[in-house]
Amino acid sequence: MGALPVKPDVLRRAVAELFTATGATTENAGLIAEHLVEANLRGHDSHGVGVVPLYLKSIAAGGMVLNQTLKPVADRGGMVIFDAGRGAGQVMGHRAMEAGIELAQAQGSAIVGLRNSHHLGRIGRWAEQCAAAGLVSVHFVNVVAGPIVAPFGGTKARLGTNPFAAGFPRAGAEPVVVDFATSRLAMGKIRVYRNQGKVLPDNALLTADGLPTNDPNDLFADPPGVLVPFGEHKGWGLALACELLGAALLGGETQHDGASDPAVINSMLSILVSPERIGTLDAFGAEMAQVLAWVQSENAEKPGQVLLPGQPEQAVRRQRMDGIPLDPATLSQIAQAASESGLKGLIFQNLAREF
Repeated sequence: MGALPVKPDVLRRAVAELFTATGATTENAGLIAEHLVEANLRGHDSHGVGVVPLYLKSIAAGGMVLNQTLKPVADRGGMVIFDAGRGAGQVMGHRAMEAGIELAQAQGSAIVGLRNSHHLGRIGRWAEQCAAAGLVSVHFVNVVAGPIVAPFGGTKARLGTNPFAAGFPRAGAEPVVVDFATSRLAMGKIRVYRNQGKVLPDNALLTADGLPTNDPNDLFADPPGVLVPFGEHKGWGLALACELLGAALLGGETQHDGASDPAVINSMLSILVSPERIGTLDAFGAEMAQVLAWVQSENAEKPGQVLLPGQPEQAVRRQRMDGIPLDPATLSQIAQAASESGLKGLIFQNLAREF
């Protein structure tokens, strides 16, 4: 059975309704909904509304704390560290970036540490938030939920998918946004492959016995499969840097043993720079324009051959404004999770009945 196209506004209302019913304030539920639906709009269904069952399970287990207050634990002028107390990542991340943006715009740069947040979602969102304020930003993130990625040269899981992101604002154009997990595929993308009944690309997943597999179900087997880093030793090195910079440096939780948790906990180190405030705005804009024109110069002969980071997502967003495709498995999982949480009559449950 094919996917059901759902209007973005309907999907936002559905997510906000669900989290409001679960106990979130209207404002916090709206931030969660906006973030998740934006991930779907940009084609990252792995970080979209499909994570709702995970969130509901985590809330029930005390792993995700709704309506948590961001707590400043260190302020050293140019660097601030916040503890999220396992609050909703979409809320904690937004508030931390707001504070960092204000600081960078005032003094030219800021380092923001956010530790012990529940799942921060699509990290590119935070780079986009900074870019919208005219700031360049870099983000290192670790993931604590149980090891799932093997080191290069190994077959046993040791770290999480530890994403990295960077954003570069452009006057009169969409920002350049680099955003990726340091594993070959993010865990959520394996879930999407499974829900859609598709096989995985090669060299993304190992069975629990360390054998290559294209079956997404192997990741969720008992014992579970193991993801591998992208780019061999290079991706593995960046994954380790994200663990140390994103969490250890901030006093946040690290993935240092085989313990697992129903919650997904992230810590993030963000560096924000204001080209305007440090006096390089004109030079930055001019040089970036020249670099981007040069790297895309092949497009004159082969239009669309070379894309900038973020352009694929922008193209998908334009296409999905008329409807975000939700597969029956994802809708059923959300509706069932809501029912198990004692929620009834929600938009999601009505959508699931349309299949």
